[in-house]
Amino acid sequence: MTFQTFIFYFFSTVLIISALGVITARNPVHAALLLVLAFFTSSGLWLLLQAEFLAITLVLVYVGAVMVLFLFVVMMLDINIAKLREGFWKYLPLGGAVALLLVLEMGMILTSRSVGFGDVAQPPALPANLSNTKELGRLIYTEYVYPFEIAAVILLVAIVAAIALTLRKRKLDKYVDPAAQIAVKRKDRVRVISMASEARQDTAESGADRDKGAEQAAGKAPDKDGKPA
Repeated sequence: MTFQTFIFYFFSTVLIISALGVITARNPVHAALLLVLAFFTSSGLWLLLQAEFLAITLVLVYVGAVMVLFLFVVMMLDINIAKLREGFWKYLPLGGAVALLLVLEMGMILTSRSVGFGDVAQPPALPANLSNTKELGRLIYTEYVYPFEIAAVILLVAIVAAIALTLRKRKLDKYVDPAAQIAVKRKDRVRVISMASEARQDTAESGADRDKGAEQAAGKAPDKDGKPA
């Protein structure tokens, strides 16, 4: 067994165990972390296939952005784990049948030469200066340009649908119409009223209180019993 074969079986084992942990973990945070591990091991397998661009894209996009965002959302949400696990046993037979079918297909592919399904064609040797990123871009924008554009439109529709489903309007929300703000005029906002000035009514009262206070200070005003000081 060569070192490359050992690495392949090691990454494959870790990938299978982490994938099983994603669907069997009771804690959603643990499931998200196991899914990150599955992505990392998948990128390692792509590196063995000399698909460096796809491996780096898987790590940067899914692990670095999507899974980290999903992990933070799961940690911030108050998820009822018991209610989340109610439908596990209901879908277990269907999931087990699909998993068994996938295992049989992978086994047939791995043992195709030994059981007589025909010789597996070996891929031709690639030149040393070949850039798989360049070849991938050439194939996407030449032979597979229409499926690529259709996939982009489907993803855009999915993003818009997700935003529309999560956008909820509440009665207390305040909405500002920019068109109404632009079309507003001065007479609709400001009204100038001409009012005549009015004399203060407390002027005479304040003057009398001031004179009374001066008399009390000089000892001329009567005290509380009516007697002069």
